[in-house]
Amino acid sequence: MQSTAVCPGSFDPITRGHLDIIRRASSLFERVIVLVVINRDKTPSFTVSERAAMIRACVQELPNVEVDSYEGLLVDYARAKGACAIVKGLRAVSDFEYEFQMALTNKKLLPEAETVFLATSTENMYLSSSLVKQIASFGGDISGFVPDIVAEMVQGRLGKSPCGRQ
Repeated sequence: MQSTAVCPGSFDPITRGHLDIIRRASSLFERVIVLVVINRDKTPSFTVSERAAMIRACVQELPNVEVDSYEGLLVDYARAKGACAIVKGLRAVSDFEYEFQMALTNKKLLPEAETVFLATSTENMYLSSSLVKQIASFGGDISGFVPDIVAEMVQGRLGKSPCGRQ
């Protein structure tokens, strides 16, 4: 039986931190599904299809990684895909409380799947999609935080030139 893990997130946009977690998950599981989760409580800057396209462009060298999107309970998706694990990246202790609550809830709803927490690498501990978007909206350089193709899309959508000039 193939070991399948789901790596869920909003990925608005995908960052180097996300990619680090995805790459590491791809070395632990035979199949990794990066799942763009549709969250009605968030107002994303990019459509689901745009986010999925960004991710596909970034993971094309990982043959055991695929990209999908879903609106609904994560455990329903994981069950349908036969996933044995849900992979979540943790940046700081502040992430852990929320993610631990979600892991316990998911375990109750889908006992056959485990949540696997991967600690972020130290160079990505501070990094978030929100931070990337904020920097881009003020014309800052985001090239160190996201792959080039993502930087182009983010700058094209949100970017301003320095000093607020468009």
